[in-house]
Amino acid sequence: MLAVIVWLSVTPSPPDPGFEQGDKLEHLVAYGALMFWFCQLYTSRRAQVGLAIGFIALGVGLEFVQGALEYRTYDEMDMVANTLGVVLGWGVARAAGAHVFARIERIFRG
Repeated sequence: MLAVIVWLSVTPSPPDPGFEQGDKLEHLVAYGALMFWFCQLYTSRRAQVGLAIGFIALGVGLEFVQGALEYRTYDEMDMVANTLGVVLGWGVARAAGAHVFARIERIFRG
């Protein structure tokens, strides 16, 4: 998931959501899913704080990389969307509790 986010951030032709400013929703969902996933893997608060800082830094750093590329653009609002995604993903993970995927697996196993 992390590699896909990096690749989509530097590829010349990222997917077009089909509506104005739709990429902000893509950023929010991608970083939210990333944070939620890793919060399920690393359940300690200390680890989650580190993940949040790291993912926010990744989003900011990738925007600067995009600004340096001839075929991409720098957009501060993408940084905001990335950060909001991390915060929302973390909040959902905390509200859902640890081991969500294990609980889902138990439901399907019966």
